[in-house]
Amino acid sequence: MNPTRKRRLMIVLMFLLAATTAAVLITLALQENLTYLHTPTDVRVGKSPNTARFRLGGVVCEGSVRRATGTLDIDFAVTDRIRQVPVHYNGILPDMFKEGTSIIATGRMEDDRFVATEVLAKHDETYMPKEVAEAMAKGIAMHTHSCGAN
Repeated sequence: MNPTRKRRLMIVLMFLLAATTAAVLITLALQENLTYLHTPTDVRVGKSPNTARFRLGGVVCEGSVRRATGTLDIDFAVTDRIRQVPVHYNGILPDMFKEGTSIIATGRMEDDRFVATEVLAKHDETYMPKEVAEAMAKGIAMHTHSCGAN
């Protein structure tokens, strides 16, 4: 093999190695930042991650909102009409947040409660993530009262 051809082959191989390395690093970074949506039932039956960050979707239980006086701490329960999960959040809530509205909270489980770092409230009457809507429809069909059960 002549020197010019050998040099070109080395350049192509180096380029392929760099492209492969970049693709692997990008894929790993994207997988690390994925946050999957889970319902309270998923959390209670162990289908959600124990320590990884994920999104919890459902409806805020009536009568469950407790605010700590003088702080931004708030505790409430989220339900999918089958089961519920207690949530703790420290921060300013969206204006549309209230009991009985759909929310999506991002965070992780700590012990037996979900500690949220972000809470989003639905933006209109028709919005609800597909997974949450399906779980809630199943809960309504089962005629389960969700805010009293775990």
